[in-house]
Amino acid sequence: METPISAPPAANPAHQPPADQTRTHPPKDSLPVLMLGAIGVVYGDIGTSPLYALKESFVGPHPLAVDRLHVFGVLSLIFWSLMLIVTVKYVFVAMRADNKGEGGSFALLALIARHVEGRALTAGLVTLGVLAASLFYGDAMLTPAISVLSAVEGLTIVNPALDSLVLPIAMVILIALFLIQSRGTAKVGALFGPIVLVYFATLATLGVVNIAARPEILGVLNPLWAGRFFMHDPHLAFLAMGSVFLAVTGAETLYADMGHFGRRAVAFSWLGLAYPCLMLNYMGQGALLLADPAAAENPFYLMAPEWARLPLVFLATAATIIASQAVISGAFSVTHQAVQLGFLPRLKTLQTSEKAAGQIYIPAINWALLVMVLVLVLGFGESTRLASAYGISVIGTMIITTLMLAFLVFKVWRWNRLLAGATIALFLAVDGTYFASNIAKIPDGGWFPLLVAGVLFTVLTTWATGRRIMRERMEEGELTLAQFIAATAGSVHRVRNTAVYLSASAAGVPSALLHNLKHNQVLHQRVLVVTVKVEDVPQADPAGRAEVSDAGHGFYRVILRYGFMEEVDVPRELAALATIGVPFDPMATSYFLGRQKLIPSADHPGMARWREGLFAWMSKSSESAMESFKLPTNRVVELGSQLQI
Repeated sequence: METPISAPPAANPAHQPPADQTRTHPPKDSLPVLMLGAIGVVYGDIGTSPLYALKESFVGPHPLAVDRLHVFGVLSLIFWSLMLIVTVKYVFVAMRADNKGEGGSFALLALIARHVEGRALTAGLVTLGVLAASLFYGDAMLTPAISVLSAVEGLTIVNPALDSLVLPIAMVILIALFLIQSRGTAKVGALFGPIVLVYFATLATLGVVNIAARPEILGVLNPLWAGRFFMHDPHLAFLAMGSVFLAVTGAETLYADMGHFGRRAVAFSWLGLAYPCLMLNYMGQGALLLADPAAAENPFYLMAPEWARLPLVFLATAATIIASQAVISGAFSVTHQAVQLGFLPRLKTLQTSEKAAGQIYIPAINWALLVMVLVLVLGFGESTRLASAYGISVIGTMIITTLMLAFLVFKVWRWNRLLAGATIALFLAVDGTYFASNIAKIPDGGWFPLLVAGVLFTVLTTWATGRRIMRERMEEGELTLAQFIAATAGSVHRVRNTAVYLSASAAGVPSALLHNLKHNQVLHQRVLVVTVKVEDVPQADPAGRAEVSDAGHGFYRVILRYGFMEEVDVPRELAALATIGVPFDPMATSYFLGRQKLIPSADHPGMARWREGLFAWMSKSSESAMESFKLPTNRVVELGSQLQI
């Protein structure tokens, strides 16, 4: 497959998102049903933030005094951060930037790349998109660890003697969560919405009860309290923003999961339910702290009466499991997109639902995430220490989204420059401030997600660069199909049936065809040279899936086009063709694949030797094209060769 991000067409002159962003397959359920699904999947992550966000401001690495000024100041920062980052940036702006209904870093990258001119500019966008994906994996490791651990720590509020059981219980829950991933989420997914709905209702109820005791807490909606907090102690307020930011972690999920439920359902469920419930709970925690400063040790659980704390632990744990499930599924989705877009080698991917194409399971990613999550839980030991590592990868992703939105509003949507400049400046000011505050977390654990992102960025860029170099090596002296036919059609013995040769190039002759002719000195009666192209859209138009050209003498060039969120099935598409002469017979067809053994070489300048070695190892470890393209195992012939890179 070719790397789909290439020279984009001219920018669309319209002020609104271009017409090609219209959804290919809009959600068919009613708005209330879609909203319920969005509540269960989209808001699990940000919905569990009340378990630890406010607590970290008062007992974290930079604890604040539990008094009126600091409680009001922190809550005011939380309210206006949720308003500016989630509501304005994501709901009102970013979610309008959909790539045929899909959101997320790769979808936004593919959308902008189609409309931005200039190779250097496109390369910069690709780098931003890959960096955002790399940062996401750090978040995917930290979210299950901190969410489940913070929920289970509620047991120590119920009974301090249970403290020794917190880590074992959290680890058992996490192991069980990853073990059931191969079964898919189709059956349990229907339970997510109602459980999280009950959870949000509980958040609001607990908040209202505590607000009723101290109604003056409603004053935190006044942004002047945030200003007073900074005027009183600018240094401590700046450091506290690293803890305040925990309240908005999960905001990227609104944009990334938009394609599952549609923009309206995600936006309405945020504005009508999630945001009000979250703020009621935060203000309820603040009211409790005003009445009892000692409650800062765990205000979320101490808001509840003693009899309700154990049930609350169970409900919160269920909510954190759902939040973890959503981010794990997101990791599978991002990995699948990275493979399709050419940033990762082919990985074994299993479909877990006959109805929902997006429900997939990637074993390698699942087990790697489990190992890293357990390492985090054992290494950090408690949610307070994990909170120091959490957040920096999220804010890094948010800054990248803002930079990509800048390209969008200036180059694609062509907003009024003053309006566009003011909007992006506001987003960058907020994101930049939080990023600077989170830098202080690096010595206390923030280095971990940055290390993960650095390693994965190296892996992603090495694979993409290595594939480009490999294609260049293979294209050196490559014959065109017309030249090959002219040289061989009348002089080579032809045998019955059909041969299918997979080719990365849409113009040249695949190496497997040359090797088969060299060693066996025969050609099949009908030869299909098939190239799979992954376009920069989530789903390709089924009507234009296959492009067939008759090259003569029984040779056909076939180009199959897929979106980057679709699964490739070559036999199925070939069987549907009616333009390749006689009907396609699967049992009379052989598939020929070329497998190159890559040899790092100093004679061909390209990448550093260690990166060439890494690329060769990744290529050797990748899933074969036979499995990736759904080829029948008993009809495949592999022909090997060596290639220096």
